[in-house]
Amino acid sequence: MVAARITVNGKETRISPSAPHTTVLEFLRERGLTGTKEGCAEGECGACSVLVARPGVDRPTDWVAVNACLVPVAALDGQEVVTSEGLATAGESGTPAVLHPVQEEMAVRGGSQCGYCTPGFVCSMASEYYRPDRCAHAGPADGTGSEHGPNGFDLHALSGNLCRCTGYRPIRDAAFAVGMPTEDDPLAQRRDQSPPEPAATAYTQDDSTFLRPATLADAVRLLRERPDAVVVAGSTDWGVEVNIRSRRANCVVAVDRLPELRTLHVGADHIEIGGAQTLTEIERRLDGAVPLLAQLFPQFASRLIRNSATLGGNLGTGSPIGDSPPVLLALEASLVLADADGEREVPLCDYFTGYRQSVRRPGELIRAVRVPLPLSPVTAFHKIAKRRFDDISSVAVAFALDIEDGTVRKARIGLGGVAATPIRALAAEAALEGEPWTQRTVEAAADVLRAEGTPMDDHRASAGYRSAMLGQSLLKLYARTTEAVPS
Repeated sequence: MVAARITVNGKETRISPSAPHTTVLEFLRERGLTGTKEGCAEGECGACSVLVARPGVDRPTDWVAVNACLVPVAALDGQEVVTSEGLATAGESGTPAVLHPVQEEMAVRGGSQCGYCTPGFVCSMASEYYRPDRCAHAGPADGTGSEHGPNGFDLHALSGNLCRCTGYRPIRDAAFAVGMPTEDDPLAQRRDQSPPEPAATAYTQDDSTFLRPATLADAVRLLRERPDAVVVAGSTDWGVEVNIRSRRANCVVAVDRLPELRTLHVGADHIEIGGAQTLTEIERRLDGAVPLLAQLFPQFASRLIRNSATLGGNLGTGSPIGDSPPVLLALEASLVLADADGEREVPLCDYFTGYRQSVRRPGELIRAVRVPLPLSPVTAFHKIAKRRFDDISSVAVAFALDIEDGTVRKARIGLGGVAATPIRALAAEAALEGEPWTQRTVEAAADVLRAEGTPMDDHRASAGYRSAMLGQSLLKLYARTTEAVPS
């Protein structure tokens, strides 16, 4: 067995003696790289952001920003990481280091106040700085009124970073001021080389084991042998359990780099999305081909989370407030479940059986999600939450309608946050199908939709508010489509 190693800022180091549950954040700070900070320990503040070399969408390698507080360091065996300290270029003997362009702009434009959040902002900004398809465009000189700067910088790249001093304006100014990478920029040049191949990892320390199988066959065999194992992909859920609830596992099996789970295929009658594709990868590879998913992605947590989170993970947790299930229910998606005996396909509407429970058997993995074609032309995803981005939904509603000659021929509505599981709004669908797409029909169906599910009172919303938002969501959809679809 090859000793588990990680390359940090160009220097390879052994992971041992860190425990398998040790996060990248803890690992870095123990080695003196204290620019990486812990703020929330659950992936909501971005103070821990670092760059990881991942397989690229448009080039061999992308520099991807991730939450170091969530990822086990063992998950990066054989991988390359760059921290805020590693962005600066070492000066000649006796001279100070040369700041990275992102660091320089943050400094000269006053983007750092107390400085606690600054390294995380810098790493997230650097990931966007190196995005291969970023390009300058005509627009207001300061980017006013736009979330994209004239230099092509997408502010959504910073949606997972919080400034506790509320210094967002100078941070935005710095983001909109950075230029393009120069030809001699080593990190820019690195994008043209393939990233390290994922190491087949078997790392044991303190009676705990972290395993990364090389193939799907190896993975399902391991899960049959170790039914107690915790399966992780991006660790955006398990990392929170480890940090906040101090959960530990005797065995963790990582499936995030399995080739069989990282496919994306567009066929004649369906689109198949690998269960371990990150949401960012899916978004960029589909490039708007599934409009309802395109509406979901910007509202799903933050860019930092989407850079690690997967559809397989979001569905595997079985959470009733996950953002992807309502959308996939509206799209009539099905899941391909794989184990050591083979595969089976299960409609998503039959998948959930109770609170965080499903028909998935021990040892089964979500290999892929299948979305049937053709797609319904009228779609919308409405997420009601306390914050615009990087928040958990109080209610989530997804619509997919076929409206022909002013009549609703087909209606699919997925709901989250109003029952013990994500559900289809079957009664509201029936109230719409076969009826004219008119104000009267929609108001009647909205009354039906308000009664769907079994909403409850909690710290995010009251049951009454949730019910009201269901009906309002359908009225909002109608208001936004009446100009495009004659009544």
